[in-house]
Amino acid sequence: MENLTAQFLHGATLQKLPPPLWNSNTRFLTSINSRPKLVTTLSSSLRRSLPCSLDGFAEDATQSSSLLSDSYHHHRFLNSLLRRLELPGSCPLRLFQEDGDWSKDQFWAVIRFLRNSSRPHEILPVFDAWKNLDRSRINEANYEKIIRFLSAERSMDEAIRAFQSMLDDHELIPSLEIYNSIIHGYANDGKFEEAMFYLNQMKENDLLPITETYDGLIEAYGKWQKYDEIVQCIKRMESDGCVRDHVTYNLLIREFARGGLLKRMEQMYQSLMSRKMTLKPCTLVSMLEAYAEFGVLEKMEDTYEKIVRFGISLDEDLVRRLANVYIDNLMFSRLDDLGRGIRRNDLAWSLRLLCHACLVSRKGLDYVVKEMEEARVSWNTTFANIVLLAYAKIGDFKSIELFLSDLRTKRVKLDLVTVGIVFDLSETGFDGTEVFMAWKKIGFLDKPVEMKTDLLVHAAFGKGQFLRSCEKMKIQSLGKSWSYQSLMELVVKNQKTEAYNVSRD
Repeated sequence: MENLTAQFLHGATLQKLPPPLWNSNTRFLTSINSRPKLVTTLSSSLRRSLPCSLDGFAEDATQSSSLLSDSYHHHRFLNSLLRRLELPGSCPLRLFQEDGDWSKDQFWAVIRFLRNSSRPHEILPVFDAWKNLDRSRINEANYEKIIRFLSAERSMDEAIRAFQSMLDDHELIPSLEIYNSIIHGYANDGKFEEAMFYLNQMKENDLLPITETYDGLIEAYGKWQKYDEIVQCIKRMESDGCVRDHVTYNLLIREFARGGLLKRMEQMYQSLMSRKMTLKPCTLVSMLEAYAEFGVLEKMEDTYEKIVRFGISLDEDLVRRLANVYIDNLMFSRLDDLGRGIRRNDLAWSLRLLCHACLVSRKGLDYVVKEMEEARVSWNTTFANIVLLAYAKIGDFKSIELFLSDLRTKRVKLDLVTVGIVFDLSETGFDGTEVFMAWKKIGFLDKPVEMKTDLLVHAAFGKGQFLRSCEKMKIQSLGKSWSYQSLMELVVKNQKTEAYNVSRD
């Protein structure tokens, strides 16, 4: 009998349970669902004789199927809930009442949605309704998260209401994290008296502040440019036995850098380095910004070299500030290095072109132009005007004519700077009649005046006579819309008037 049973089971296993049954859970469930009666049709005696592993596997499969189904319905309901919240005029409190209750995950998803949607005033009523439905939800951890969310959104009135509720209504003991959230929330809002009140209250409740407590205050003082208070905060921090860690030192360096307090910034930097603490990339960038702002050339270059070695990328605004420092110090060769040190974009090519244009290096300029052609860089207004100014500085009128003709074929959009270059050249011997006639023919001179050239070009070359005349007239005729043609006519008229007045004097 036992042999017959074993043979039957062997045959049932081979015929009824194909290989996919023993693969992954997903394929197992697919196989089970396609043959729902496989196990249930077996007699109880046969089921008792099944291997334990097979019987347990069937139970696990049923549990897995149930879990997958629950997870599916949970995510489906959550997505539906968030879509309902996105509808105009949606009320999360009303939705909660309609649904009857939300799970923990669903509730916190709603809270995050309200926070990200700038609706923090709706957080506390929803929290009150949710926690009051199940008393186990009234705990320090939930209050901690709610107060942190409200404080981060600077909804301090709601945060304090939640704080008082946990104290007065539920007799919960606030944690250090809760006090930190309130202290930092008030400080970030510039309400330092309130922040100090809760700092003192925390101490009275035998909760000692930690380094993080003071880090948040230091950052807030820096935000509100209260640098003397930062120094006092450091002293108070030390008296409370809080040790400055690498986070504190990096924070102090950044805040002193933003305030232009270079000596204090450098002192904190030296302290950090002497303690062999980690220097954050953003801290090094803040130091570079400070040196560039005050034109401290040598230290600016030294910091920039460190940034290059660390492979830190700089935003374009900071790169422009560095370039302006080099231009102010007539260190034009550094512009090429700066352009090579950043990713290849329009600013990088502009810096390299400016370098050789300011150095009046035709060979260097041609080399960069060739590189741009090989890289298939699209020409723009700034590139064109840099090359034109370089040729003008060299006095190569023939190259100017050829280049302007080439710009038409490349469909480069010209601007007021381009017109000014040609206009000023016409005053120094260049025959711009053919150029202006060609522009008139294609309708360019009848277009509204635009300024598309990068300001670094003005910093390097200054503004020509034409642009200075235009600025003076546009100030006198504020609000008038100019075309290139009308502006040139007015400049010519003013020049004649000024020449006549000079001759009379």
